[in-house]
Amino acid sequence: MGPDAGSSIVDRLVDFGAALRQAGLPVGTDDVLAFCAAVAELSPSDSEDVYWCGRTTLVNRRDHIPVYDEVFRNFFLRPSVSAERKKTKERKAPQGSTGTINVPDAEPGEREAEEPPLVLGLQASSLEIERRKRFSACSDEELAAVRRMIAKIRVDPPKRRTRRYSPDPSGAQLDMRRMARRAMHLNDNAPDLLRMGRKQKARPLVLLLDISGSMADHSRNLLQFAYSMRRAAQKVEVFCFGTSLTRITPLLDRRNPDAAMRLASERVLDWDGGTRIGDSIETFVKEWGRRGLSRGATVIICSDGLDRGSPATLSEAIEKLERLSHRIVWMNPMYSEDTGAPPTLAMSVVGPHIDEFASGNNLESLEAFAAMLPKIG
Repeated sequence: MGPDAGSSIVDRLVDFGAALRQAGLPVGTDDVLAFCAAVAELSPSDSEDVYWCGRTTLVNRRDHIPVYDEVFRNFFLRPSVSAERKKTKERKAPQGSTGTINVPDAEPGEREAEEPPLVLGLQASSLEIERRKRFSACSDEELAAVRRMIAKIRVDPPKRRTRRYSPDPSGAQLDMRRMARRAMHLNDNAPDLLRMGRKQKARPLVLLLDISGSMADHSRNLLQFAYSMRRAAQKVEVFCFGTSLTRITPLLDRRNPDAAMRLASERVLDWDGGTRIGDSIETFVKEWGRRGLSRGATVIICSDGLDRGSPATLSEAIEKLERLSHRIVWMNPMYSEDTGAPPTLAMSVVGPHIDEFASGNNLESLEAFAAMLPKIG
């Protein structure tokens, strides 16, 4: 991007701040500077990024959100007639390539139901149809769109009950201490019954991703899903394995998902190679699991079960992992609810030690797994 293009973007953002002031919002110079700095950190060409940058820096009250949405829609998403004609002459959008984004409300019921969704322009509109399409059957353009959708999947880690208590109106135990303290200030009046329940804490998640040659059609999409999980929760550890095990957790802390994927691919040396599942699990148990990384954790193994290692090593390793972890989930792209796991030797060995099976071979299955994950516990 040249200096003229950068200055034109800044001028456009400053004009947007002026439009908000004309609409009655209290937008100052400092707010506009913060808005420009936020857009510079993200993508100025992405309308969704620009929307949220302005929403977080230029709006201070909830009742200003409808005004902000209307100004944003008119300023960025409804170009003038002359600009529209010029754009049409330069390039015609392919038929059926218009996508929409629904701007969420800060509180339910704030937005009127009659308002149309914001039109973002060139984005594949057939994604809803492709949710059941297997990753191995997708084209490069479809895979790029699917990975953008995977990055937006909201992952809620499973919870565990701690030994500590906190106020809970539906709790099973009476909070005698709070009741006694309140009774000291009520004289002869009887205090209300106050209850408490166990606090809940996010359970650690450990992902072991098979990046061997047989998983080439799924490994990068599953790695994108692991990136989304890492961004959603703090206690998430991610490992890749083929013939050896590699920890990539620190690499997924990058804000840019493309940069995180690039660093991960550079760190893992045995990408698209052979598979030694038993040796990799054994390495994880010895170097990380016994140190507490898998204690009480939900371990998710993503592999098709095509193993070239020793079945005895795999059996011993999965038994040790079962004793250390809380749950073991096996995500196999060849798994089907009708036929179950594929009849490979490795799946026969690990089958009795697995608590849950999932497929993860398309977008719909990943969304279903994300919805099921909090219930695994």
